Amino acid sequence: MPTALLIGGTGPTGPYIVDGLLARGWSVTVLHSGRRSAPYSGAVETLHADPNFAEALVPALAGRQWDLVIASYGRLRVLVEVLKGHTNRLLAITGATGGTAREGDTRWGALGRPALLDEARVLSATGEGEPTLALRIAQAEAALFEAHAQGHFSVTCIAYPILYGPRQPGATDWAIVRRVLDGRRQFILADGGHKLESRAYAENAAHAVLLAIDQPEISHGRRYLVADQALHSMRQRVEAVAAHLGHRFELVDMPYDWARPCHPLWRHTRESRVIDSGQIRRELGYADPVGAPDALARSIDWLVAHRSAMAEVEAQLGDPFDYAREDALIAAWQQARPCPVDYPLAQPRHIYRHPTAPGEEHNAAQPLRTGIKK
Repeated sequence: MPTALLIGGTGPTGPYIVDGLLARGWSVTVLHSGRRSAPYSGAVETLHADPNFAEALVPALAGRQWDLVIASYGRLRVLVEVLKGHTNRLLAITGATGGTAREGDTRWGALGRPALLDEARVLSATGEGEPTLALRIAQAEAALFEAHAQGHFSVTCIAYPILYGPRQPGATDWAIVRRVLDGRRQFILADGGHKLESRAYAENAAHAVLLAIDQPEISHGRRYLVADQALHSMRQRVEAVAAHLGHRFELVDMPYDWARPCHPLWRHTRESRVIDSGQIRRELGYADPVGAPDALARSIDWLVAHRSAMAEVEAQLGDPFDYAREDALIAAWQQARPCPVDYPLAQPRHIYRHPTAPGEEHNAAQPLRTGIKK
């Protein structure tokens, strides 16, 4: 019977990974800090140690070996060193854009960082002007693949975007769900809610991990970005969450700098974050097991069922749910909104020839029409 060690295992994807391994006939050990527990479909061995520190991991792993180690939590740079000699195969879970170079990095070129990123279009943080976390994530992935090159492990890296679903820390959809439950009628949107952000339902992300485990020859030495196939705007998410709960918001559109109450939902960034998961779909045959409508419905229902335990999530989001201030902001914006300057726009014109009859020359002054007369 093959053996696997899952480091983490109590978060959003852990139980799905454990259950998938058990169904495949693996003997599973789960190492976590002991702060939380999670339901599994069968018996697993449990080790308690903090996966962020070598001094805690070394005694916990002493004398043990596994056919596979999945590092889904902890400091990856520490784990890469500590796990040498304990396994020949290491699958690490990281962030899809967490270690990416900042938008203003000149290496992106004159147009800056592209809105759509895939494995070939990712530049790692280098340290110059980078946020500390981004640099550490980039360094951890570099150490991972250096260990692969040196022959310590056969490495696969699965890079998650923002996850949603049961047990998700900092569940951003709670910012919407709680406002529905609290009976809020108005909801502040930034920039029309047009921001796009790739996400992955927890069960879908776990399925990607299991596919990589099932196909070691293909996934050997590879880094895969994972995301749900469907991509929706923030406005669509807000409206869909409200509709699922039988609610309808009056959406109040403000510029991002004004719309501070929605910043926790936006994860405090204005820019879209979109990733292309085509490589794992082509190479490993990945497809979303749970489609977007069902995934969002399950995620919302879980949040509602666990509403009494959301204090930690609210602290992680940094959302004060201060409705008096939201109302004051809406009132101030509505007073400021009328444009104080009369600024008429010229009628847009066709840029290509659009004759209305045979032989007619294009009239440069011809107004733009929605259709062409036949």
